[in-house]
Amino acid sequence: MTSADVARESGVSRTTVSYVLNAKHGVTITEATRLRVLSTAERLGYTPSAAARTLRSGRSDLVLCVLPNWTVGPVIDALIDHLTTELADHGLSMLVYNGRSNRPLAELWRAVTPCAVLGLGAFTEADAQAMRRAGIQVVGSALDEDPHPEIFVVPQANIGGLQVEHLAERGHRAIAYAAPADDRLAAFADRRLRGVVAECERRGLPAPVVERVDLDVASAVAAVRGWRSGDEPATAVAAYNDEVALAVLSGLRAEGLRVPEDVAVIGVDDIPTARLAAPALTTVWQAIDAQASYLVASVLAALDENVEPPQRPDDVFHVIERDST
Repeated sequence: MTSADVARESGVSRTTVSYVLNAKHGVTITEATRLRVLSTAERLGYTPSAAARTLRSGRSDLVLCVLPNWTVGPVIDALIDHLTTELADHGLSMLVYNGRSNRPLAELWRAVTPCAVLGLGAFTEADAQAMRRAGIQVVGSALDEDPHPEIFVVPQANIGGLQVEHLAERGHRAIAYAAPADDRLAAFADRRLRGVVAECERRGLPAPVVERVDLDVASAVAAVRGWRSGDEPATAVAAYNDEVALAVLSGLRAEGLRVPEDVAVIGVDDIPTARLAAPALTTVWQAIDAQASYLVASVLAALDENVEPPQRPDDVFHVIERDST
């Protein structure tokens, strides 16, 4: 259906239809005509063209969110939900592009003409420059410290450091690391492990023994046996995230080891099931809502020069202590 169909069915001109559907100010249209056009458009199922609306307004209301080739778990789900809701509160819609697609990013943004592109990972310099040349605002984030003030940073190495700090303060020297088995998580896991290693070195502790743990009992049991062998068996495990930590708890239980008396365990993310574990799981909480609010505010500031850029949130993550440590 087009506006011409609405005009023909309503018995008015296409100009009148355009004025009514776009709530044009400064023109005189009777209430009867306005209601007739609106009811006809609804009956015919007419939807205004997004491309035409973009041409009229000078920009679209679409924000393209670029998600790297990561697995989508509870944390990413929560972040996307917060972003979608807060952008909608400002009249903006969000389209999520998953990096596992073989479709080039340039092909997508040229097709959907977003007003801004929000990257949950780093863009290539070529992609960023091409989008800016096309008049698209680019907002990025990073997993490491970044010197650019406009880049939102959630330094993953600090998470690993917090885990070791918590365990070491409870007297643990031999700390193991439970890495994820999914290679798509390497961007996070490698950085978190780097933080674990650095904090162990800073405190004069042995280097952590690293084992990959899949989300099943057999994999966790094999890891536990590796950690407990040798001259100094591990008495604590820093896990990549809560899901891996829950698998570790299962492996320890299968080996007849008590938590935290024999081995303490700490995860990351504070997913709902962490509180329901036996024992309840100590974890590193992430301020997903604050991260989303910062990114949305950055998008709004990029779109409107009169909006002040946001201040980076300070409390991005901290340890929530429970029975597992």
